Amino acid sequence: MEFLVEKIGMSRTISVPSTPVTLLKVKDAKVCEVLGNGKALVAYAQGKDANKAIEGQQKKYNLSKEFNRFATLEVANGEAGDQDVAPLAQAVRVKVSLQTKGRGFTGVMKRWNFAGGPAAHGHRFKRRTGSIGNREWPGRVQPGKKMAGQYGNEKVTVQNEIVSFDAENKILVLKGSIPGFNGAFGRIKVVK
Repeated sequence: MEFLVEKIGMSRTISVPSTPVTLLKVKDAKVCEVLGNGKALVAYAQGKDANKAIEGQQKKYNLSKEFNRFATLEVANGEAGDQDVAPLAQAVRVKVSLQTKGRGFTGVMKRWNFAGGPAAHGHRFKRRTGSIGNREWPGRVQPGKKMAGQYGNEKVTVQNEIVSFDAENKILVLKGSIPGFNGAFGRIKVVK
């Protein structure tokens, strides 16, 4: 089973020893059409964007204006209606997929953990990349060379243990941390 979630933030348990936890809000979703093999077309609310294509889908599936996004998910539902969140109550582990925090164009020290050079005694090397080639042969930079560039803002999937699930408020508590900023949107998949 898959669910759409929004990251609320991190906290910790009161028990001794304390456990770091991440809170996720399971988004309200409506199953529009069951496609077979356990998958379904699901509508959910995200922002206020709308166009004629979205309005056509809303009309086709009798959805309110707030449900303006669509996704294909594995669901427990056998028919159209509100997405069933009951499987989360019995779940033990989930796979969480979110976008990592975007860090923009970063240097090699931050992006690849390079050591850098001496910072004192007149050195000009400091945070630079250093040599990137070999010799006359191969006479080129090898593919995959670690260099400065765009860092973060990529999809990362991690597995976490479920601590608890509040079915009334649809808040899922996971052990440990997950990628992404607070308010990040992603999906979870029940592993077992």
